[in-house]
Amino acid sequence: MEKLICLLWREDGADRDAFNARVLSELPGALAAAGVSGIRINLEDEIAARGAHLRQSRGGVQHDGVVQFWLPSANALFRAAIDAALAAVCARWTGWVVAESTIIPNTLHPARAGQRTAGWAQLAFLVVPPGMSHADWLCCWQDDHTRVAIETQANFEYVQNLVVRPVIDDAPPYVAIVEECFPEAALTDPFVFFDAVGDPARFKVNLDRMMTSCDRFIVRGSIDVIPTGQYTC
Repeated sequence: MEKLICLLWREDGADRDAFNARVLSELPGALAAAGVSGIRINLEDEIAARGAHLRQSRGGVQHDGVVQFWLPSANALFRAAIDAALAAVCARWTGWVVAESTIIPNTLHPARAGQRTAGWAQLAFLVVPPGMSHADWLCCWQDDHTRVAIETQANFEYVQNLVVRPVIDDAPPYVAIVEECFPEAALTDPFVFFDAVGDPARFKVNLDRMMTSCDRFIVRGSIDVIPTGQYTC
């Protein structure tokens, strides 16, 4: 089995809520009919939009939706129906085969088929900084930063997806896609986000530790970070 993560862009000027509704109503069934499983869709919905100030951009028009799923083979020979299902609900799409690593499984607010997961999901799309080898970057991210992310945040799900290969030629140069779920209050309250409610000293320690760790393998302004609602289909 292989996992794909695909990004979807809506038509210029298209209404976001209408786009979200179409993706949720049409795409899961079409993908399931094409033979995929484990479908998850991430969209900037009404709740997640309150965290727009948390968004980061590396430039260009950011995507409007993300779909994750599993299939027996991501070989283009067997993807025709899948590619068609994706193209039918958006203006354009791109995607990657990824290797998934679940660091924190969601046991606090388990995802349920056909429902939106509680809270919100932060998706981060990472690139290797100029002058840094992929091996050194991977060591900083997975071997060192993983523990920092666990210990300094109120994330109740944490999934690392290491990019294996793109399935579309013009895919952005992401090397990893991270999904972390947080309580809804963390959209607007950094003390909740950094697991330090009522404790300014802990907040400073966690924030400083997180920023120091991120600066080792991320150049600020070079990644995309988008708050989303997580939907299990």
